[in-house]
Amino acid sequence: MKYLKSVLAYLVRAQLFVAALLFTALFAFLALRVDHWWLLGLIFTVPLLCLGLYDSVQDRLTLTRNYPVAAHIRWLFFDLRPYLRQYIVEGDLEGKPYSIEARNLVYARARGTSEAHPFGTELDVGEAGYNWINHSIKPAENPDKTPRTLIGTDQCTHPYSASLLNVSAMSFGALSPNAIRALNLGAKTGNYFHDTGEGGLSRYHREHGGDIVWEIGSGYFGCRKEDGSFDPDLFTEEASRDVVKMTEIKLSQGAKPGHGGMLPAAKVTEEIARTRKVPAHQDCLSPRGHSAFSTPCEMLEFAALMRDMSGGKPVGIKLCVGQIHEVFAIMKAIRKTGILPDFIVVDGAEGGTGAAPLELSNHVGMPLREGLILMRNALVGTGLKKHIRLGASGKVFSGAGMAENLAIGADWCNAARAFLFSIGCIQAQRCHTGTCPTGITTQDPIRQRGLVVDTQSKHAARFHKKTLEALADIVAAAGLEHPRDLRSHHLSMRGDAIKAGSIDALDAFIAENELIDAPDETIYARHWHAADPDSFSARSEIPHAQAKQKSA
Repeated sequence: MKYLKSVLAYLVRAQLFVAALLFTALFAFLALRVDHWWLLGLIFTVPLLCLGLYDSVQDRLTLTRNYPVAAHIRWLFFDLRPYLRQYIVEGDLEGKPYSIEARNLVYARARGTSEAHPFGTELDVGEAGYNWINHSIKPAENPDKTPRTLIGTDQCTHPYSASLLNVSAMSFGALSPNAIRALNLGAKTGNYFHDTGEGGLSRYHREHGGDIVWEIGSGYFGCRKEDGSFDPDLFTEEASRDVVKMTEIKLSQGAKPGHGGMLPAAKVTEEIARTRKVPAHQDCLSPRGHSAFSTPCEMLEFAALMRDMSGGKPVGIKLCVGQIHEVFAIMKAIRKTGILPDFIVVDGAEGGTGAAPLELSNHVGMPLREGLILMRNALVGTGLKKHIRLGASGKVFSGAGMAENLAIGADWCNAARAFLFSIGCIQAQRCHTGTCPTGITTQDPIRQRGLVVDTQSKHAARFHKKTLEALADIVAAAGLEHPRDLRSHHLSMRGDAIKAGSIDALDAFIAENELIDAPDETIYARHWHAADPDSFSARSEIPHAQAKQKSA
């Protein structure tokens, strides 16, 4: 009896499979006895019958063994879930990593449609983390709508005047040729720069003549020898091009700090191989760390060499902030060697990527706000901020976000995903599959055809222009003429439901030269004393934080 109940229960679970079996027999019988047209029914039942037989004997998935055919309905809805949630269930402010409201703002600016919002804010202004810019009773009349910042120390012979909003690092290979073309033509039209990412300087980056920042990662793609080490001759040849305005040493990336990467052999086409200077159709490895240097002082010497080989163009470093003493080690190395990088870009842990291990994206690396405050303090506290420009990258998409970063201490902002939205990205999150529905993150030529370069480049340039205009409105409301005049006291934040104040009251903002003159009076004392200009390792064990130091 127990066995019979078990069989009956299975038949209930396998009712679609059983139904397919019964209808197959019925249609076959009717076709033989009544009319051959009944054979058409087998078109529907035989595939289900075969699927049920396979499900019953396969040993990979327990669910389909117990629920033949029916389990596939679950898989169907599981596959549809992201789309159903995004388009039907999800609220305007709920989407991750970008909400519908954020994406719609970019789309409206890119396409030139209305971005006006009725009936007031939908944000919870009483929620911890809510921030705002403090406006002035006397707003400015003529704020700068095309603000720029000059990047280049006195050790640089060709300083670069950069827009305050630019295209952040995204590599050819991760992005399609048409996406690179559209972004670069947009940069040319809008007079802002386009960062290549670490995948090398491709012909698509050069095609339209937009300003380029060439990023050099640990794989030295585009300037490497056969053994993967840095090739100074190849670097000199590429960095001397007129379109290359600056070069950037990538130490780490926000979405996957401390992680190298592998471009599978199947994706290393002949063209990508030529661009990266690697063998075609073989796995392309990006190591975890650089082989050209191993200490802060060596890194600066390498940067100085790159600046000389590029003809005196600005050179900087990009990193996601991690261990605090390493940032101070770089500051000490700058003071020891006298070598000034022209800029430092802080990449927040909330930054994007085509693909990364989930744990690294979720739990490794410092978010942009905290990383930016730390780097600002490191530069100001050592008296270097007046020489070295500071860039901010990580989920930037609006004038308000730019104003926040600039108030903290950034001189300009880079954006990646926002510019992808401007050229058609719909956040399908299939960047790593090669099946991007908008032709942006795929090497499939048919899919790429959907991205019309002339149209989407105009959208990118318009998004850039409208976002800077929005920034100008915020700056004017604060009573200022230029974004460079924003200070930490202009930015307020709610710490919790009761406590709120300017960000410099909630976080530590140290004074000029304070790390040199009185490091023990700062919250960074234990990290400062552990920092070694000749090593990225701590020179001594970092002691436990005292109660007053816990925010560091």
